[in-house]
Amino acid sequence: MQLHDDFGHDHTHTSEEDRQAVANSIWRQETVELTTAGIDIGSSTSHLLFAHIRLQRRSQGLSSRFEVTGREVIYNSPIMHTPFLSDGSIDVNSLEAFILDAYQKAGFRRSDIDSGAVILTGEAIKRTNARNIADLFAEEAGKFVCATAGHKLECTLAAHGSGAVALSRDKGICLLHVDIGGGTTKLALINQGKIIGVCAFAAGGRLLARDNTGRWTRVDESAQLVADELAINTDPDTLNDPSIRRQIASRLANVIVDFIRGGATDRLGMALQLTEDLARPVAPMGLSFSGGVSEYLLHNEVKDYGDIAGMLADELSQQLLERVDLPIYNPGHGIRATVIGASQFTVQVSGKTIYLSDSKVLPVHNVPVVHVPLDLSGP
Repeated sequence: MQLHDDFGHDHTHTSEEDRQAVANSIWRQETVELTTAGIDIGSSTSHLLFAHIRLQRRSQGLSSRFEVTGREVIYNSPIMHTPFLSDGSIDVNSLEAFILDAYQKAGFRRSDIDSGAVILTGEAIKRTNARNIADLFAEEAGKFVCATAGHKLECTLAAHGSGAVALSRDKGICLLHVDIGGGTTKLALINQGKIIGVCAFAAGGRLLARDNTGRWTRVDESAQLVADELAINTDPDTLNDPSIRRQIASRLANVIVDFIRGGATDRLGMALQLTEDLARPVAPMGLSFSGGVSEYLLHNEVKDYGDIAGMLADELSQQLLERVDLPIYNPGHGIRATVIGASQFTVQVSGKTIYLSDSKVLPVHNVPVVHVPLDLSGP
């Protein structure tokens, strides 16, 4: 009996080169690689990061959405203190020089950057010229998809960028991640790699700081509230006494631990709260930390930068030991957590939802985004 191939199949041998070419073609269709930048302008410090990001198409459900599957940090800028002028605004010229220097040292031009984010966080958002700064750096750095971060977004960026989300997923546990910056503390409850609750409050390591002359002239609103409760005069001569600053740091640590344990317990805690209470549908099995203060808490930093970050970490360490019975994990990234999150987790690509009829309209700046909470679980 002779079998006939009615479909005209070609049974000739396929070479290794041909198979590799086909594999490469499929890989290119399923993979997107971007060079991204993240700029974090915070209450205490500012820094910049460049990274290569790999996104791959989700294979489930015939989805065309791409997800981040890999990140390679190319360049970390030095960390500079966010420069504030005497009127309380941010020194735009100093920040512009800083970012241009970072681009030069990293060997990048504006055209080399595919996407990224400039993030103003904490107390920096409140400055009178914050919007001008965001516009300036978004324009200078190129194709950015995010301009500023509210408290909840910053919680999410820090949780991802620190490595806490991956840590929770890998260990299969519920973690309470605590990011303590210069002016704010952000909490994210992460259950097996999924963020299920966030909140923020105004406690940080640079609420009190020295000026260029060495005098303790920076007293942010949150520090003033603590000082008023403790009946402490906040003139520079009084704050020059380390024991006075330690009283303020100890009270801030007390507030932070209250929030870790369950939420604000007194008038001061409620006055410092910036969002609604943290949702806690699952009890955390451990803590992880990031942010500038975490560098002291996890013994990665000892230098005094003219603020109360070291004191706050000391007081917090003691109160955690006395009041919180949970193991502490190091997620991998401390002070750079938010900028890492900004460079990686603000990027999404979908082949079915992106359409552009005329590329001449790009770039588009200051596009408003509205979150619509729709319930799509019904029939």
